[in-house]
Amino acid sequence: MRKILCSIFLLLLITIPAISQIRFVDAKELTLYGKLSDSTETRYERLPAKLKTKTRPPVWNLGKNTAGLFLRFSTNSSSISLKWELKDNVVLDHMAFTGIKGFDLYCRNDSGRWQFVNCARPKGKHTETRIIANMPVKNREFLLNFPLYDGVTALKVGVDSLSELTLPQKDEFADKKPIIAYGTSILQGACASRPGMAATNILTRKLSREVINLGFSGNGQLDYEIAEVMSERPAVLYLLDFVPNVNVKQIEEKGEKFFRIIRDRNPLTPILFIENPIFPHTLFDASLSDYVPAKNRALKALFNQLQHSGEKNIYYLSSENLLGSDQEATVDGIHSTDLGFTRYVDVVFPQIQSILSKQQ
Repeated sequence: MRKILCSIFLLLLITIPAISQIRFVDAKELTLYGKLSDSTETRYERLPAKLKTKTRPPVWNLGKNTAGLFLRFSTNSSSISLKWELKDNVVLDHMAFTGIKGFDLYCRNDSGRWQFVNCARPKGKHTETRIIANMPVKNREFLLNFPLYDGVTALKVGVDSLSELTLPQKDEFADKKPIIAYGTSILQGACASRPGMAATNILTRKLSREVINLGFSGNGQLDYEIAEVMSERPAVLYLLDFVPNVNVKQIEEKGEKFFRIIRDRNPLTPILFIENPIFPHTLFDASLSDYVPAKNRALKALFNQLQHSGEKNIYYLSSENLLGSDQEATVDGIHSTDLGFTRYVDVVFPQIQSILSKQQ
């Protein structure tokens, strides 16, 4: 009996060290990924400060949302907690709070794949919560995704008081140029149930490469100053998925100039154009039956024009199968569920792989 009790005691010592206290570390001490530039007003936002007086107010305000940002760290802690403050405590009527203003955590497993651990549920403008507890003690590498539709003004990561919290041992992102993705509310992440299910975050994990999220809800409208700041950051690929936010006239009048701004500074970098998915509700609303197809025809005409002018390293992805064929991949006929984002990535990821393989 004494041997059994000793064994239990030793097991508890191994698996639950320093459980009496949590040590919170300011996330400013950890490496932040997914930003276009470090020259932002505050740490946790997406657009350079110089755009504050140059871009439209809705675009600037959406740039304060932290979609696509993530931290990576290593720890031998048996638990991980978060403490954060939101900028606005946003409420939307078609999207889960965990996606709007929560975090989610991934762990690199023994096969090297990023595996979902749990999400941090927001409780209001200020939240302190434990994401995971009772993990056997060993060093692990984690990836923490930021909220998709709100801003973060302060963040601390909590670990066991006697554990280590360090930068990851291997930073495979450091020597790789990012993919820069420009688009709409869907690209920003509406309506993923949690941040890790947004398309750009799924692609980041699958590619082991930063995919910078420049989705601006309702405002992916070919603003030239956004093309300018995109062009200033060298990328391995520029992904343009703006069609849901523009009309035929905007594509015809602004599409080529937006492209040229990026191309003039990055003459050899691949640029991928993506069509508007055929949204389920357009199959029933007669007034919209040709609206999306007309925009896709305008995009294809722009692409063909660029090709005929001698442009190289440009690619085109049709809307076929972007949402599947059963009409079950959206929340409201437009914005994707987790299923919708998974299907999108299933189509886009092989295209990206093919493009990148030609650059090697």
